[in-house]
This record gives sequence, structure tokens and C-alpha cells, in this order.
Amino acid sequence: MLESLSSALDDIFRRLRGRGALSPGNVKDALGEVRKALLAADVNFHVAKEFVKRVEHLAVGQEVLRSISPGQQVVKIVYDELVRLMGSSASTFALDGAMPAVVMLVGLQGSGKTTACGKLALFVKGKGRHPHLVAADVYRPAAIDQLEQIGRQAGVPVFRSPEGTSPVNIAHQGIAAARKAGDDVVILDTAGRLNIDEEMMRELEAISAEVKPQETLLVVDAMTGQIAAEVARDFGRRLDLTGVILSKMDGDARGGAALSVREVSGKPIKFISTGETLDALDVFHPDRMANRILGMGDIVSLVERAQAAVNQEEARELEKKLRTRAFTLDDFLGQLQQVKKMGPLDQLLGMLPGMNRELLGAKVDDKALGRIEAMIHSMTREERERPEIINGGRRRRISTGSGTTVQELNRLLKQFDVMRKMLSKHRPGSKATAAAMSQKLANVSPRRFR
Repeated sequence: MLESLSSALDDIFRRLRGRGALSPGNVKDALGEVRKALLAADVNFHVAKEFVKRVEHLAVGQEVLRSISPGQQVVKIVYDELVRLMGSSASTFALDGAMPAVVMLVGLQGSGKTTACGKLALFVKGKGRHPHLVAADVYRPAAIDQLEQIGRQAGVPVFRSPEGTSPVNIAHQGIAAARKAGDDVVILDTAGRLNIDEEMMRELEAISAEVKPQETLLVVDAMTGQIAAEVARDFGRRLDLTGVILSKMDGDARGGAALSVREVSGKPIKFISTGETLDALDVFHPDRMANRILGMGDIVSLVERAQAAVNQEEARELEKKLRTRAFTLDDFLGQLQQVKKMGPLDQLLGMLPGMNRELLGAKVDDKALGRIEAMIHSMTREERERPEIINGGRRRRISTGSGTTVQELNRLLKQFDVMRKMLSKHRPGSKATAAAMSQKLANVSPRRFR
């Protein structure tokens, strides 16, 4: 996400920092390039213009130009303005008050609204709540079937009403069904259209008036850029929107919607969808997003993902094995699977300060982990425990069974051997062991990085 903007800004600020002393002309020229980079990222024209204007006003002050590192000062000003532009801090997601709490999702057709219902259900389920999905989209073919399928994947009940029931009545009946089942959060999947029209808006207003949702979230496609901000503005004129979910953030390297929505519509971004799986929904933090745009990484989110993915009991067991030098390919596979739970590798690397695709030199291939898994699964138990017995014949059998090449298997075995030797050099209980590092990372409080 925002890859092109991040890369462009990194290049601009690298040249700026390299100048040492700055003049108002230097700043003006650099910010002209910043403006072009914002427009190339599909940021709203007026938002980009006002953003650059504010930064220039703050950056040409004498205390900046005469500072020891004026280039760094300008970057700091840009960071602060990016955070302000996107809302300053994460917005609250209010599920208090009457039970069940009602969350109404609205949006245009094709924005990812139905999938967002499932992601949000899984999110609140992870917070200890009991969500109930309600299928109130009676117009789009297979919308109800799709929601039921998503509900099964998330392990969440879905209410559907007999054909011919009005969306307002479906919403009312769905809330009653959730209350009867003892569920405390209702998520309404409402109908969308290809374009905003009067009939759709009247229907949404009627549903809102009937159920009085605590949260009304607009789902917009991040790949539509500044159009997403305009859609948010138009919906906000008719509905009491409490926030926005940006879907498909992983599918657009430009990401201008993230910088435009708040300023154009006045509505905060509450969540961003970062992948196709149901667990790929993140709370939107303006400061973390600004860090990533400027190549400063997002350590806080990385730590939070590690906390959710690392199994503490497994980590302690692994450390015991490392103390006795009994680390096997099964253990190695277990560590890879925990890393996969944290998300796509390119996303994880993007959370590290200064890391981008250009530095990596190539696209990070998540399929490589799948090939490693296939190779290990094609081994016998004895081979996984004692890889040194894998001779030429065994290698041909394993590579054939896993659909890989002997060369790939050789690389895996060599890398595993090097890693095991490195781990064995550390004394028992050493903080350098993989298990201890996993535990330490999972136990770190994210507040330390704020």
C-alpha cells in the first residue's frame, strides 16, 4: 500500500537531507515535487494543494532553515501534517449502550462491503464479543449466499429472512434474532448500487431510522483513489456516518484515498482492509500510516501482529529443544507457520524502518514458504528429525513428492544446517535463540514504540 508515494517521497527527502543548509527556494522546489507525488498517488487535488501550502508555511521559518539538520526538520513537519491530514489519532469504535450493539455497513456495489462484514465480525469476535450477521441486501444476486458463506468461515451466525421481506423489516427481525440468541453485536449488510441514487439513500435512511445503529460505517474501495473521498462526502450528507472502512488497501500502491477521505468528507477512517483473508482488517492509526509513507516503518503494528501470532507455550517448548540442540525441521516448519499468521512477507517487511521493495531488489515471494512447507511435509518423520540422512535418492523422492526441484531442496537443507549451527553456538537460554526472541517480541508492550 502507498508504495509509489513512499518511494517518491523517500527520493525527494534523501536529496533534501543531502543539501545540508537549505534556502526557501530549496524547500519550495522540494515541496513542488511532493505535490506531484501526492497527485500521482491519486490524492485529491485540493487536499494536495493545501497540504503543500501548510508544510511550506511551517518549513520556511528561520528556526528550520538555520537548524543543524534542516532537511530532517522538513521531514518532521511533513510527518506531522500527514498525521493531522489523516485524523491525528485512531478513532474509537463504539459498541456501548443498548444491547445488541448495531453496526450498519453501507457503500457502493463492488466496494467489498459484504466481505468487510465478515472481517468486522471476526474482529469483534476477537475482542470477546458475540457478533451476528444480518443479510439485508436483497437486490444483488447471491449476496445473501455470499454472506452465509463468509459467516461459516468466521464461525458467526447469519440471519436471512424469507424472500420478499423488505430490508427495513429484515434489519428489525435480524436484531430480534440476535437478541434471542444472546449475541451482543449485530452487523447489517445493506444493499449498494453502482452509483449513488435517491432510492438507495432513502432505503438506507429508513433502515437507520428503524434500528438506530451505534456505528454506521461506509466501505469504500481504496483503489478508486480520490473518488473514494467524494463517495464518503456524498454518503455523509445523507447518513450519520461514524467512520469509513478502506477496503483493498493491499491492492493499490498509490493509496491516495487514505490521505483524502478525512479532509474531503470530514469522516474518520476507522479500519483498513489489508488482504483477502477475513483476519486482514486493521484499526487505522494515522501516525503509523504516516510512518510507513515516509519509510519509517511501523514497529507497533509488527509487535501487535507478533503478539497475536506467537504461541507462548510452543515458544517455551522450542527453547527447551534449543537448549538440548534438538531443533528439527518440524520445529523449523512450526516457526514458519507462525510467521505466516502475521501476514504477507512484503507487508511485514514494510513495517521495518527503511525497508521497501527497491531495497529488497525484487518482489517478496510468499509462495516460497509454501514450497518449503511442501518439501518438509514430503519427508518421513525420521528425515525431519535427522536431515543428515537425506541422501541423493531421498532428495529425488522428496522433490518429486513436493513438486519442487532437487536444487530447492538442497538450498533448504543447507540453510537449515547453517541456522542450526548458529543456534547451537549460543549458550542455553541465550536471548539470541529464536524461541527467546519470539517470546520477547510477543511480550513487548506496543506503548514502548509510541
